[in-house]
Amino acid sequence: MDRKSARFHIGADDVSAIRFGVSPGHELAHAVRILLNPQRHPLQWGWLRSVRASVPAAALDRLTAVIRREGYFPDFLTAAPSWDMTPEEEIERLRAVPMDAVRFDLGKVLVRSEGRAKDLVAGMIEHPRRTRDMIADAWEQVWEATMAPHWPQIRRLMGADIDLRMRRMGAGGVGAMVATLHETVRWHRNTIEVALRMHDEDVRCEGSGVVLAPSVMGTARCAVLTEPPVQPSLFYPVDGLAETWIHGAAAEEALTELLGAGRARVLACLDGPRTTSEVGDACGMAVSTASHHLGVLRRSRLVHARREGNRVLHTRTPMGETLLGRG
Repeated sequence: MDRKSARFHIGADDVSAIRFGVSPGHELAHAVRILLNPQRHPLQWGWLRSVRASVPAAALDRLTAVIRREGYFPDFLTAAPSWDMTPEEEIERLRAVPMDAVRFDLGKVLVRSEGRAKDLVAGMIEHPRRTRDMIADAWEQVWEATMAPHWPQIRRLMGADIDLRMRRMGAGGVGAMVATLHETVRWHRNTIEVALRMHDEDVRCEGSGVVLAPSVMGTARCAVLTEPPVQPSLFYPVDGLAETWIHGAAAEEALTELLGAGRARVLACLDGPRTTSEVGDACGMAVSTASHHLGVLRRSRLVHARREGNRVLHTRTPMGETLLGRG
């Protein structure tokens, strides 16, 4: 059988064509798949144990009508990944998805469905507005029960991964960084090639670029978004994820006892390079207070500062990552 892949073609040496982002919608869709088929996702068993009793069954059933155990799920469930995308923005976007997009994506689900599932999806296509609102309500309920309690930790893991990839790209170039994303991804002649099981496509990204999105819940394989108007996107598993990732909140509580609440909060919010003012905004504290805490953390070798133009950017050191349970 021929090897299938999605090939993202970008301009030669065009580093600006590579961006990073996160997607709450992608994480929720894969959380649904984990709930449907837990034996295939051992890295999420800790998360499963913590949320299983609180899963809203009726809302989950509505989502599983369009999110199958594997393969395609509607593109409208996932916005183009962006660095500052919040769950609140994702659900607001979902509630405003155009009817044509709902019909089109559900049509793709329909041709992949059989039996009772196919009849159900056909009925959903006949009433796209009602379907969109039903899915959005279910999305919100399942999110609040299963993802919201752990989103700060998931977001920090994604931020740490993005920081790692950016450092690799700075040290070795785009190709060297891309080659480390996943075993199914390679860089070849200004092209990011992602091995897939059921899909083969060439995606021209010159002028639009491609978004690389780390995923905590989608750890089984890489996934792609390729059809306009969605930004070409590649989702890949975060680096070095272990089943114990769920315990990051407990590690942060212990860190608060060790460092104090303010410095622990500053260290935790450095999920990517940030200026002092950005740290203050993220942590809800005055810039002068953030500057004081950052100074202590730098002297303790938990934070590193580097100058970039007229800005000073702060990141966690490996020791800082270890204290937060990610080293």
